Amino acid sequence: MEGGVSLVSRIREGDCAVLKRDDVFKAVPVLRRRKIIFEKQWFYLDNAIGHVYGTTFEVTGGGNLQPKREAEETNKETKEAGTDNRNIVADGASQKLTQDDIKALKDKGVKGQEIVQQLIENSTTFRDKTEFSQDKYIKKKKKKYEVLITIVKPSTRILSTMYYAREPGKINYLRYDTLAQMLTLGNIRAGNKMIVMETCAGLVLGAVMERMGGYGSIIQMYPGRGPVRAATSCFGFPKVFFDNLHEFPLSEVNSLLSGTFSTETLPSEPEDNAIMEEESNALTDEKQTSLQETEEESTTEAAMEINQPEEQETMDINAEDVEHKENKENKENVQEKQRKQWERRKKLLETAALLREKNADGLIVASKFHPTPLLLALLEFVAPSRPFVVYCQYKEPLVECYTKLRERGGVINLKLSETWLRNYQVLPDRSHPKLTMSGGGGYLLSGITVVLDKDKSDSSNLEALKMEEPSSKRCKVQDLHC
Repeated sequence: MEGGVSLVSRIREGDCAVLKRDDVFKAVPVLRRRKIIFEKQWFYLDNAIGHVYGTTFEVTGGGNLQPKREAEETNKETKEAGTDNRNIVADGASQKLTQDDIKALKDKGVKGQEIVQQLIENSTTFRDKTEFSQDKYIKKKKKKYEVLITIVKPSTRILSTMYYAREPGKINYLRYDTLAQMLTLGNIRAGNKMIVMETCAGLVLGAVMERMGGYGSIIQMYPGRGPVRAATSCFGFPKVFFDNLHEFPLSEVNSLLSGTFSTETLPSEPEDNAIMEEESNALTDEKQTSLQETEEESTTEAAMEINQPEEQETMDINAEDVEHKENKENKENVQEKQRKQWERRKKLLETAALLREKNADGLIVASKFHPTPLLLALLEFVAPSRPFVVYCQYKEPLVECYTKLRERGGVINLKLSETWLRNYQVLPDRSHPKLTMSGGGGYLLSGITVVLDKDKSDSSNLEALKMEEPSSKRCKVQDLHC
């Protein structure tokens, strides 16, 4: 509420929206005259533009979306029910409408709700069914003949549910309740300086950005050539959110910690311009020499052939124009490439300066790699008394990481936990746990950083090495050598 006026979010062209039908989700861009295929139905989103997020639409003829009124959602059929279903035989003869009749109704443009109503009226056994069986029958027919789609605004909960149901392998089987635990244990809030290392298609990064609301800074550590942000783009964040989003490659972490990462690798802007000019001049010289050669060849041919047609001269002029055009395009491509390289190196140095401060407010790790080397290296950039959270699909790597951290020191309140989730059906006289449930949502290792006493840690490491082999065994080995 601002000034007594409620801010209602409406669907706009160019937004990224999420389609919902029952428990199925799909993220799509909102564009005009673009065919969308969702749950074996095709339609266009043109009529949805301008409506409020959360509106339910019905797919009509021609793939058009029509908003469904609340009055239409009320059930008009009578509630005359039987006592039991023992005398009902499912032989397929209880329905008077045939498939041809239903197809004819669809061709006439009859709505799905009216088709369901006619199926109920033409069923000879519907009134003999129990009330629960009638609700089940209506729900089944509505799902088949009444195509209702709800357009919702993307959020962490919706996108994590969508990815876990459709493509769980892309997010390392990170369940939505586990992601919520990560955000809570990591103390994600506005104004933080967070380090995020994830290989979950950008879902964890998007969740952190949403929680911070564009305030603070985020440093994304990525493997390979560049970060993957497929899920992040589905959130539809404004450009302001990306102003304080930095990225740094994992391959440069060791050089940054050892001090070998220097700013000398960044060329100054005038040098870039000089390089571009030299390359462009070289290209023009080559083109000019080639043009001179072609002109000399053309003059000799003209001397040999006196009756040369005038069309050949126009073709030579057109060829020269094409070569000049290609020369100009090559110069522009070289300049654009050099500019992008310079901007990328400049951002890389800015991110390195932020990491050198070693005052990050938290660390989030959720990757397919082994967590131990990642965590031990990235903890160097986190300030004391700050939380860190590590996610892994399996327990054994986190157990090893837990042991290494206990030996290293510098952390307290270490916890290795597993989230457990069960869905319930809540209906009158039918509330019970659902028959299918998730087998596992991964494991979390969380803790808080403290100041690390290096002398104490070195001595403890030496003692640990000495204690690896019992003294009695060392004595026996010495006796054998003697």
